[in-house]
This record gives sequence, C-alpha cells and structure tokens, in this order.
Amino acid sequence: MTAMTTRTTTAARSATSATPSTAITEEPTSASLADSIPTLPTDAGTGTGTDTSTEADGTKADSRRFRRSPGSRRRGLAPGKRLPASRLIGPALFLALWAVASAAGQLDPGAIPAPWTVLKTTGHLWTDGTLPTDVLTSLERAAYGFAFGLTAGVVLALASGLSRVGEALIDGTVQLNRAIPTLGLIPLFILWLGIGETFKIAIIAIVVYIPIYLNLHSALSGIDHRYVELAEVQGLSRLRFVREIVIPGALPGFFVGLRLGVTGSWLSLVVLEQINATSGLGYMMFQAQNYGRTDIILVGLLIYGIFGLVSDSAVRLIERKVLSWRRTLSN
Repeated sequence: MTAMTTRTTTAARSATSATPSTAITEEPTSASLADSIPTLPTDAGTGTGTDTSTEADGTKADSRRFRRSPGSRRRGLAPGKRLPASRLIGPALFLALWAVASAAGQLDPGAIPAPWTVLKTTGHLWTDGTLPTDVLTSLERAAYGFAFGLTAGVVLALASGLSRVGEALIDGTVQLNRAIPTLGLIPLFILWLGIGETFKIAIIAIVVYIPIYLNLHSALSGIDHRYVELAEVQGLSRLRFVREIVIPGALPGFFVGLRLGVTGSWLSLVVLEQINATSGLGYMMFQAQNYGRTDIILVGLLIYGIFGLVSDSAVRLIERKVLSWRRTLSN
C-alpha cells in the first residue's frame, strides 16, 4: 500500500512538471485587455476622445489618442510680430481724443486749447523767428550736457566695474550723489559757476551720468564669472578681455542707462531754462505763463515730448542694430 501511494505521488509530480501551463492561470488576450479598459466619452463637437482602431487580427484596441480639432491652433507665448509704427499709435490716439473733446466743447479753451489752435500758434511763432532760436538753444544745451554726462558715466562705470580699487573710490561717491536731489544743487552751482550756460550744462550732465553709471556698473558686475575663467584659460590679454567679453556682455545694460539719460536731459532742461535764462523753450514757456498763454505753453511741452520720443526711438534703433545677435522677446 505504501509503495503504491509513493508511485502515485511521483507520477503526479512528474505530470505537473511536464505540463506547467496547466498549473498557471491563462493570461488574458488583447481583446480581454481592451474590454477591461474603460472607454472615455467622445465629444463629437471637438473631435476629441477615444480613437478605436481595428487591428489585422480583428481585435479592437484602445489607443487613447486625442486628436486636436482642425480649427484649433497652438497658442504661442511670445508677444508676436511687431506692429508697424507701434509707438506712434498711443500719441495718435491721445491727439484724436484731444481733438474730439475740444470739438465737442468738453474742454475749456482757456485752460486747454484745441489742437488746431496750438498748431496755429506754432506757425506764428515759427514765422516770427522766435521759435527756431529757442529750439536751437535748447538743443545745444541738451547736447553739451548729454555729451559730458555720457562720457563721465561710461568712464566711471568702467573704472568702478573692472577694478576693486576703483569701486572702493567711486561707487560710494556716486551712490551719495544719487541720493542728493540734483535740482537741489542749482543754488549751489549758481554760486560756484554763475548764472550763465555753465551751470545749466553741469546740472544736465549730472542728471545724465547717474543712470548711465548705475546700469553700466550693474551690467559689468553681472557678467558670468565663467567667462572670466574661460578668458584666463585662453590666455586673453586685458584689452582683449574687455573688448571681446566685457563690452558685449555690458551693452544691454548700457543701452538701458542711455535711454534713461536721454530722457533725463530733457526733463532737467525744462526746469533749468526757467531759471535765469534769456532764451530756450523753457524761457518761452515761462514768459507765456506771465501772460496766461496756455497755447504757447502747450507748444513748448509738445516740442519737448517730440524731442524725447525721437531721441528715445533713435537709441532703440541703435540698440536693435548693435544687439542684433540677441534673441529676445523684443525682436
């Protein structure tokens, strides 16, 4: 009995090892897998949902592919193409609203004259010869002050940004000067330099050099130190290092400071030409204030605005040409 039981158990074990597939649960087919996956709802309007395709063996498989509708487009994150003459749209809209409000009688002509009144006054001043003289005088003052301020800002920023000794000697003084209101220096500069053209040019130069210095110094300090190490490995000289690495890396910050400096020169000129001046747009506006001629005041303000817009656009154009190698949102 015992031997017979042993032979039966051995036969059972050999049968099990010979046919292992009988002891393992059969794997589900592709059809059963497809049936076990829940089908996502399909939206007929958008064309999205489950894309069920028939395979060669006749079984259906759920590929879960979501198709974009033919009319949908991927939305880009960039601002898009630049509009032609985009910076003139805002001023043109402002002038249009001004003209409409004046024609509708919503503005007091004594306080805010109509645009055509301002244009008529401009024609009279230009014919009399006073406006061309004042414009040339203002341009000369702004040009001299801007040239001195630009030179001072670039030289001081290079000396402070490329040398620790220069930074210790220059940066603190410039920061102190920046904290002092520049227009508050006018009485002191009049006592030092007199009431002529010198003190006006000096004040404009101070207003211009501060933003140029700050932005250029920040750009120089922000250059990646890995470029410095690369230049040392390549054995570049000091001059080549400045020309090939420092200047290209600092140009974006320099142009930001340049735009601020150009705007600052016109802002300071408005105030300076109303102090002990005998010519210029500011002097013309000051005299018009005494006689209550708001149209002449608006003529001066519009000319200042045109000068500021044109000069800023010129700097932007130069920046776009010089930094054409950059890929930014603006280009």
